[in-house]
Amino acid sequence: MKIEINASLRNAQGTGASRRLRKAGRLPGVVYGSGPAVAIDLDHNEIYYKLRSEAFHASVLTLKLDGKDESVQLRSFVMHPFRQQVQHIDFQRVVASHKLHIKVPLHFINEDVAPGVKTGGGKISHVMTDLDISCLPTDIPAFIEVDLGQMQVGQSIHVGDLKLPAGVEAASHGTHTAEAVVAVMQVPRGAAAAEGETAAAE
Repeated sequence: MKIEINASLRNAQGTGASRRLRKAGRLPGVVYGSGPAVAIDLDHNEIYYKLRSEAFHASVLTLKLDGKDESVQLRSFVMHPFRQQVQHIDFQRVVASHKLHIKVPLHFINEDVAPGVKTGGGKISHVMTDLDISCLPTDIPAFIEVDLGQMQVGQSIHVGDLKLPAGVEAASHGTHTAEAVVAVMQVPRGAAAAEGETAAAE
C-alpha cells in the first residue's frame, strides 16, 4: 500500500515561527539522512489521522515535497502533553539499496484455541506488540504473524520462534535477541490462589 504525504519547504524557523504554523493548522517537521536536513511543514490534520494507522508507522512513505517525491520513513513525533495535537515530526530518507531498521506490528492469532487457554485456565500476555526488524525497503512486511495456537500454561514464545519473511531479520533486543520474550502464558493469580487453597483443603 502506497502512503503519500504532502509537505512544503519551511523557511521560517524557531519557536515563534513554529507556534504560528500550529495556529494556522500546519505541523513543523524535518527530513534528514542521505543529504542535508530540510525543514518542512505539513497539514496537521492529515498527519494526525495518518498516525492512527499502524501502516503509517511501518511503511516506506512517499513524501511529496514541492513537486518532488522522496521515499522516507517516520522516525519520531512529539504530541502535546494534553491536547490532541502533534507538535513536531521527523522523517528519514530511505535509500533503496540500504537496509533500514523499522518497527512492524505483531498480529497474534489463535489465542482462543490454545490448549493452555481452553483447558488449562491460562491467560496469554503479549510482552511485545511490535518488533524491530532490519531489511531492505522492498522487503518490509505489513506485520508479522504470531501463532499462539499450540501454547500451554507456562510456555513462552520468543523472537527466535517467529517465522520472519525472506530478507527480514530481527534487530537487536539486547545481547540475546532470539531469547527476547514475545508472549507468555500464565495462570491468572486468582485462579492459582484458588487452586492452592483447594489443594490445601484436600
